[in-house]
Amino acid sequence: MCGITGVWEFKNKNKVSQSLIKNMTDTLHHRGPDDSGIFIDGKNNIGFGHRRLSILDLTAKGHQPMFNDDESLCITYNGEVYNFAEIKKELVDEGCQFKSDSDTEVILKAYQKWGIESIKKFRGMFAFAIWDKNKEKLTLARDRAGVKPLYYYFNGDRFIFTSELKALHKYPGFQKDINFDALAVFLQFGYILAPHTIFKDTYKLKPGHYLEIDNKGKLEEIKYWDIIDYYLAEPNNKSEEEVEKDLEKILIESFNYRMVSDVPVGVFLSGGIDSSLVAAILQSKAKTPIKTFTIGFHEKGYDEAPHAKKIAEYLKTDHHEFYCTSKDALEIITKLPEIYDEPFGDSSGIPTYLVSKFAREEIKVALSADAGDELFCGYSRYKLLSNYYKTIKKTPRFLLFIFSLVLSLFSPAFIADFYKIFSLFLPKYANVKDKIYKFKNVLKYNDSELSVIVRNSHSHWLESQIKQLLKKPYKSLKTDFSEFEKVKSLDVISQMQAVEFKTYLCDDILTKVDRSTMSVGLEAREPLIDHKIAEYIANVPINLKYKNGESKYILRKILYKYVPRKLLDRPKQGFGIPIDSWLKNDLRGLLEKYLSEKNIREQGIFDEKYIKKNLDDYLLGKSDSAYKFWFLLMFQMWYEKWMK
Repeated sequence: MCGITGVWEFKNKNKVSQSLIKNMTDTLHHRGPDDSGIFIDGKNNIGFGHRRLSILDLTAKGHQPMFNDDESLCITYNGEVYNFAEIKKELVDEGCQFKSDSDTEVILKAYQKWGIESIKKFRGMFAFAIWDKNKEKLTLARDRAGVKPLYYYFNGDRFIFTSELKALHKYPGFQKDINFDALAVFLQFGYILAPHTIFKDTYKLKPGHYLEIDNKGKLEEIKYWDIIDYYLAEPNNKSEEEVEKDLEKILIESFNYRMVSDVPVGVFLSGGIDSSLVAAILQSKAKTPIKTFTIGFHEKGYDEAPHAKKIAEYLKTDHHEFYCTSKDALEIITKLPEIYDEPFGDSSGIPTYLVSKFAREEIKVALSADAGDELFCGYSRYKLLSNYYKTIKKTPRFLLFIFSLVLSLFSPAFIADFYKIFSLFLPKYANVKDKIYKFKNVLKYNDSELSVIVRNSHSHWLESQIKQLLKKPYKSLKTDFSEFEKVKSLDVISQMQAVEFKTYLCDDILTKVDRSTMSVGLEAREPLIDHKIAEYIANVPINLKYKNGESKYILRKILYKYVPRKLLDRPKQGFGIPIDSWLKNDLRGLLEKYLSEKNIREQGIFDEKYIKKNLDDYLLGKSDSAYKFWFLLMFQMWYEKWMK
């Protein structure tokens, strides 16, 4: 795992020098503390930088940037291609020779042999840049799901790329102009959708895409993989038993691939379906206890550590747990603007960072079981929205709006107490107050398109509120969801899965895991996001993913071969923190500091009176969603760190 940077000056306005690339690359030291390297092509005014976290081939032969034999190609690369040994054998059979045991050299020589089509052979997580000196062309590529980040800045005169935005701040003349369209999206969701970033002229390379740019500055971004294609393919008509057998085989293969390492490997274990499956399958094949790690909270309703401990005891893993306090969180919050160098609002980044830091004391690689919910239909909102979607679509919008207003008459405390009293007769959902709040948001929007409804189920600040909140003009990014028009023929749940795989999974979940782990020099591997698993399960009928009211049906069938069902039967619980309690108590001082009328007025971005009224109502318990103010706090702290 690594950090990469690069600059190409087309019009030679600035000289690309060793010191320039070094300054940019050094900002990514946390991503690669083991080694660093720089490449400069003075003739073409282009340079690469690299920071290395040594996982495979720990020798100097794995040093980057790396060249092919005649030095016509140069690569800087972040990630892991797990099937590199098979690709290497194929290349050797065709006459290629290798100097190292690294996957970097395999990528480089595969590109030399097959061109950009070689990317389709790679099984893993990656973001890389390859400079072709003969063609004077730069190629960037990002893995299919977007596990590894890749940003670029392009203004016509220069092209800059990097693993994290903080490197751009070291480039002379980088314009830190806020993209208010992206800020509006952040306020709504707590993350920024690719390809946008918080800055103008700065983009995320979209997952499943590669980019080519020539010496004239002509840039083209091309899609090479899309999960929607597999949802729309002819459905898998195999029997349930055949699907179960196929899937278990692919899962085992994927998990085993991610154990290939020259350094210690462990597993993040929450005690839920996905992480338990990863730990169970790996432990069943291991000769010694695998290391598992979990984090707990003292607040009831958020603590998954006891569940994880029961699973670990049953599997006989070498288990480690760490309990997070509000004091721990307060100490971490001040680091968040440095870790996430654009505004990021997923508060579960705090426990993710803590468990990463805790695990790093023992291991250098950790397996994280993300994407199980998106691929196997795990979120309770899928069930909720699919049950009500037809009703929502047929009901006149004004009636839905009235219903949402009726819900607004009840305080968050009343809703929570009501649910507690009647919980025996109602569906079992964790964090029901937040789910009702989001459902209310869905009803408020005057839109019946499912992809937009899915997006709105993540909303906190509504668009109508953002118009009052922001003093700056902005455009809605609704058009980003136009590509989901083609999934309308699918069942409701499959549509939701496709939307969230391409938005929430990449730009929230995977961003959170990458930054949290890399900030402490820990490599996170995602076995459930192997594209072979994604392609297979996308093509499986929905009744094998959600059956008889049970989510992750086919995944559970496989898991119960390894772990007794009784250890896993409980309501789904997200990897969250008690943000509402913390903001109103231990973290209240931060809110009052960063959201003070004086600070907001001087900044000139938000309406200070609107924030004060809403914040006062929230602190008095008159309004819902702590995340509205968590998002504002995260933006303000980011702004203080990077814009002043």
